[in-house]
Amino acid sequence: MTKHPKESLLEKERFELKPKSGGGLLIYEVWGYKDRSKAVVTRYNLAYINAAIYSGDNGRVLGFDNAHGYNHRHFMGKVEAVDFESYEATLERFQMEWSAIVQQTGAKKL
Repeated sequence: MTKHPKESLLEKERFELKPKSGGGLLIYEVWGYKDRSKAVVTRYNLAYINAAIYSGDNGRVLGFDNAHGYNHRHFMGKVEAVDFESYEATLERFQMEWSAIVQQTGAKKL
């Protein structure tokens, strides 16, 4: 059995969005390790927080993470398992869904 290097925080970003960009917060937290200069993601938490759109679940409108031993999606209080292809594919899906929510709620994107 191969032993992986110790996991560390690879990325932690928090963006406060202006109202014309949808308002709320975008949060990215990614943990993992480097393998031959490539990042290997072991854990992730992606969230769009906006209590003006959804007040439940601490304002989390949309989120993807792999806590509790499985990959799942949060959407306005509902949680569903999702197939996992890669972190990059999950990140792309999160960004597309967040953009669609902003458009549907009438906020203008920059």
